[in-house]
Amino acid sequence: MAGSSHGHTPAAWTGVIIAFIGFCVSGAFIVMAQPLGFWAGMVIVALGGVVGWVMRSMGLGMPKASAAPVLPATAATREPVGAES
Repeated sequence: MAGSSHGHTPAAWTGVIIAFIGFCVSGAFIVMAQPLGFWAGMVIVALGGVVGWVMRSMGLGMPKASAAPVLPATAATREPVGAES
């Protein structure tokens, strides 16, 4: 998707980085067979989603107006060439 700006916002980057850290924490503790550490990592993953949502609500995400895709005109929507009104 060349030219797409989906996800390139401070809210998206921050949420994904926090969730990735939580994933790493959970993975490390699952290897060490420590359930409490695993669940702490899962809480961090959920926190990443909450932080991303709050930042988007504060206006640091993609604007809603530009989120709608712009579709090219098709033959059905164009007027015929040479049509007179």
